[in-house]
Amino acid sequence: MKVADVFRVRNPEIRALHLTWIAFFITFYVWFNMAPLASSMLKSVDWLTKDDLRLFAICNVALTIPARIIVGMALDRFGPRRVFSVLMVVMAIPALVFAFGNTMAQLLISRLVLSSIGASFVVGIHMTAMWFKPKDIGFAEGFYAGWGNFGSAAAAMSLPTIAITMYGGDDGWRWAIAQSAIVMAGYGIWYWFAITDGPEGTVHRKPRKASAMEVSSWGDLVKLILWTIPLIGVLAILVWRIQNLGYLSPMGAAICYAVIFAIVCYQIIQILRVNIPILKKGVPEDDKYPFSSVAALNSTYFANFGAELAVVSMLPMFFEETWSLSATAAGLIAASFAFVNLLARPMGGLVSDRMGNRRFVMLSYMFGIGLGFALMGLLNSNWPLIIAVGITVFTSFFVQGAEGATFGIIPSIKRRLTGQISGMAGAYGNVGAVVYLTIFTFVTPSQFFFIISAGAFISWVLCILWLKEPESAFSDEYHVSSVDLQIEEEERQRAALLGAK
Repeated sequence: MKVADVFRVRNPEIRALHLTWIAFFITFYVWFNMAPLASSMLKSVDWLTKDDLRLFAICNVALTIPARIIVGMALDRFGPRRVFSVLMVVMAIPALVFAFGNTMAQLLISRLVLSSIGASFVVGIHMTAMWFKPKDIGFAEGFYAGWGNFGSAAAAMSLPTIAITMYGGDDGWRWAIAQSAIVMAGYGIWYWFAITDGPEGTVHRKPRKASAMEVSSWGDLVKLILWTIPLIGVLAILVWRIQNLGYLSPMGAAICYAVIFAIVCYQIIQILRVNIPILKKGVPEDDKYPFSSVAALNSTYFANFGAELAVVSMLPMFFEETWSLSATAAGLIAASFAFVNLLARPMGGLVSDRMGNRRFVMLSYMFGIGLGFALMGLLNSNWPLIIAVGITVFTSFFVQGAEGATFGIIPSIKRRLTGQISGMAGAYGNVGAVVYLTIFTFVTPSQFFFIISAGAFISWVLCILWLKEPESAFSDEYHVSSVDLQIEEEERQRAALLGAK
């Protein structure tokens, strides 16, 4: 696939790519529609405080992690078209409640529920994988993610203007948020009719069970359990932060911790219920896949996307305080980290396609991230500003490229588990953000950059040890195992029986 191909919108797969990145763009626009309007909210609602907005910011990522896991399971069962459409329509409801909420409880709960919209990312990853062949998947996924992810930056640039110019008044921010929600719901309805789950004749490969990821060995079963625990367990950090802000009593926190523990136990039970019968029966050789590759990619997304979410939240203030810049100038310079996303992430996928070795590309990008953040850790006011900006752009290039390379590999690991693997890796990006942002409250910016650098190098080592070059990574079609064919035949027989009735 060539870069020029993205303009050939008459091709069904290119049209599907554009329809899907736009859907992702809109969901991210809605997800990040609060921060640009924070000052307007404080002026309009006299009982709101800055601490309240900090709490809303925590809630804005709280349910994204479990939502990505749940949505990943739903994808493998219902397909991305249905899931994306339903997600956009349903999430418009809490967005509207937040827009017109008049009590703390309404704003808090609606923002918490709305955080589930962050799961939209893995839906589009799955849809793109259904439309593009393995040899082209890297660039397609990178383009989808790079341009869709820009929705958050678009919200920051446009929403204040919409609130002030188009609506005005004390409630301008409310109508601006409501407008974004209505647009999302409308697009969700249109998306249902505008696209299909892959080209005509595509077989939607489904796992045996959607409640937990299948593995190929007893050792992989243990690894899956160990890598599942942090996905839910990290919510304990959010509970701790909310309690420290004074919004949760010790008893309330204890109840939340108990619920988190119960959910972790439930997830482990589901993993055992799904996999023990499969492993006892024996997994055919042609159906096995290395879970170690999934674990390696979990670590890469923790280290690259997690770092991105954490860094963009502190970079403006870092430039402002270090070089004594105005808030506007610092914001524009810090925005360079996000703008690189438009080119670097598709390029990461394209390089993954062209090099003929996805593992080598992944290793190269992760090493570049470690080096880039180490250089940022050395920055201080004695460095020329232009050099600092150059190092920031250099680092961002590797961060965004690594994200594209990660999802250039995922669809080829195990075709019928793409939704679940994408959901897990995507969730680890949010785990990384929560962990890094928590660490940032205890360290200086320079120490923070060095810590992120160390995380990237650790992931680089894990990739050397665990990441395997996926089978059929550059083929015209994805690998189909005997179990895939068996599941397909069972689905056909079930459909025939339903038709006969």
